[in-house]
Amino acid sequence: MINLKEYEAWFVTGSQHLYGEETLKQVADDSQKIVKALSESPNIPVKIVFKNVLTTPEEIYKLCLEANAAPNCVGLITWMHTFSPSKMWIAGLKILQKPFVHFHTQFNREIPWGNIDMDFMNLNQSAHGGREFGFICTRMKLNRKVVVGYWQDQDAQEELATWMRAACAWHDTQGAKIARFGDNMREVAVTEGDKVEAQFRLGYSVNGYGVGELVDFVSKVTDSAIDKQIALYLETYHISKAVSESENLQHELREAAKIELGMRAFLEAGNFKGFTTTFEDLYGLEQLPGLAVQRLMADGYGFGAEGDWKTAALVRAMKVMSAGLKGGTSFMEDYTYHLDPKKMKVLGAHMLEVCASISDGQPSLEVHPLSIGGKADPARLVFNVRTGKALNATLIDLGNRFRMIVNKVEVVPPDAPLPKLPVARVVWVPEPNLKVAAAAWILAGGAHHTGFSQSVTAEHLEDFADMANIEYLLIDNDTKIREFKKELRFNEVYYSMR
Repeated sequence: MINLKEYEAWFVTGSQHLYGEETLKQVADDSQKIVKALSESPNIPVKIVFKNVLTTPEEIYKLCLEANAAPNCVGLITWMHTFSPSKMWIAGLKILQKPFVHFHTQFNREIPWGNIDMDFMNLNQSAHGGREFGFICTRMKLNRKVVVGYWQDQDAQEELATWMRAACAWHDTQGAKIARFGDNMREVAVTEGDKVEAQFRLGYSVNGYGVGELVDFVSKVTDSAIDKQIALYLETYHISKAVSESENLQHELREAAKIELGMRAFLEAGNFKGFTTTFEDLYGLEQLPGLAVQRLMADGYGFGAEGDWKTAALVRAMKVMSAGLKGGTSFMEDYTYHLDPKKMKVLGAHMLEVCASISDGQPSLEVHPLSIGGKADPARLVFNVRTGKALNATLIDLGNRFRMIVNKVEVVPPDAPLPKLPVARVVWVPEPNLKVAAAAWILAGGAHHTGFSQSVTAEHLEDFADMANIEYLLIDNDTKIREFKKELRFNEVYYSMR
């Protein structure tokens, strides 16, 4: 569903006519060699497109207009090979609507100590030109990422790739549609928010649809389509013995397949990229969509439970960022704590809706009572999550701004089996520890719903927040509550003055 190779990043080189045509030809040749190397690098997720060297305000303005209109261009990689007087960039940068990264590199890795002369100095002025370009960007108060390093080095390429993935997610977010089946969970605050402001600031639209509209699609699913879907389940998952031997549970599994097919048809017909459900509004559905949500998330859809449209959009953005990377991304919730002072931990789960992309091995397809919602027993995938580095991220609406909060975590094995907990679940230790992480999260107003990922990094999300021009807070091993509270206060002053 998500293919980042459909996207382009335009490589834009700045120079001027002062150096003569021979120098400009060399600048273009050098730029094309860098583009070729980036394009062939396994680190780079999108197509890199060379654009002619820009030497006048008119050329820069025209290119920025073209970038705005190009449907597959996610942003610009800007490089000042020589000195590019930055007043030339003002008009173009004023109208540029795509994000850009300043690649502060140079064509040569080393100074040719024995041969360096003024011709070499005039040609290789990235150290000089990059500062001029940086000044005008700062003077114009433009958010951008600055990557410093040699263009052939893996670390520089990986930083560029991180920005590209965030740019792809930002591009995907513009015009994205999120469907809400039912409304928000009653009386809950943090999952509410200003949908108009979100569309204005973040680019996606959120609209509600009666569950009856979904039921119309579900009711049109044929028995033969359900048979094929059940066959797919049998090929993909371990089917629990209880389901295999119970005619009643097989009925519930068929109903889950019917809901998935109907929901998938609804989302495809409306070209949606994310959706929400709520167990308080299931009119016409026999069971809460569990298996359907898990499988749709695995295909790249964003999801938020109980009407949480902000998390649905965030999970979709994280799915785009992580496309092709190892690990997975899912909707998640901090459910309960293990408060042993020797190693405090969090058990993350939800009623049903955790994506199998984070599963450690083959999930088990099971049917169990839900104990909430008053509906039939729903089907769901049950599994533990792979151990290793991960993060949780949330997006909240503070009234005058949106705030993204990210906490780095380490997934660990459960201390013991969980035979009576028939849901997907994950245990993690937050950085720097549970006491500090939970306090900081709560002080920042973080939601109980998150996007959880073992492939997206904090840097991806910070780049995305910069593109969206929203507040970003990181909770990691360097977090101290006293300093974190200061950051919250400073940010409050800053955003109140904007």
